[in-house]
Amino acid sequence: MPLILADIIAGPSAIAVSGGVDSMTLAVFAHRLLGRDSIAMMHAMSPAVPPEASERVRHWARSEGWDLHILDAGEFGDPNYIANPVNRCFFCKSNLYGSIAKFTDRQIFSGANTDDLGEYRPGLDAARDSNVRHPYLEIGMGKADVRLLSRALKMGALAELPASPCLSSRVETKIPIDPDILKSINAAESIARDVLRPNTVRCRVRHDSIVIELDEDSLARVDPVIMDGVTGEVAKLFLPVLSPRPIRFQPYRNGSAFIGARP
Repeated sequence: MPLILADIIAGPSAIAVSGGVDSMTLAVFAHRLLGRDSIAMMHAMSPAVPPEASERVRHWARSEGWDLHILDAGEFGDPNYIANPVNRCFFCKSNLYGSIAKFTDRQIFSGANTDDLGEYRPGLDAARDSNVRHPYLEIGMGKADVRLLSRALKMGALAELPASPCLSSRVETKIPIDPDILKSINAAESIARDVLRPNTVRCRVRHDSIVIELDEDSLARVDPVIMDGVTGEVAKLFLPVLSPRPIRFQPYRNGSAFIGARP
């Protein structure tokens, strides 16, 4: 597969790097293949991007010698994005790819893989509109294949990095996207990770509640007293930014914040 991947990324390119394992692996592979003069890395800073993801990108840029460009994709100036419709990701990616296209006329590549095709991904529609290519999709690579490539590239712990979509994906459809709410979501997930040590955690802001989702094994072993402590800390985080609402723990369910008809 690496040889076929090399045939696709064969010339000057711009790679949208989010900080997750998919785009980071693509960036490392492409840079080592073609070098700094041919590969530009584009990372969007945003309230929806966890700070640790941005720091991960910067760290690898320093260690690998990337030509890294930090940009503001501008989605928080788009009322369609702020309104948080069910296809919010379309507006996010449209702004991102539009911003990259203003910066460079190189072919833009993304780290989408075949696992993404089994989910509702309106961002792929935006990618198509902007002529963005997806090398993993073109050769049939899924998440497991990406992790194998990451290990082959000796990327260490990054190869095992859990999936973590943008923070806006935690906000239930039609609740407006607010940077302060996103900051509280990220802090709540950090508390849950530090205290509960789950395999997977999501903090969902819903119309009627705040939900901490954990993988079922982790949820089953959480001590009720410790859970109450986490509930109290999470409540403090959201008190300044949301009207009071109950905090619940539930099993993790992928995409559970997306509610309503899909265009």
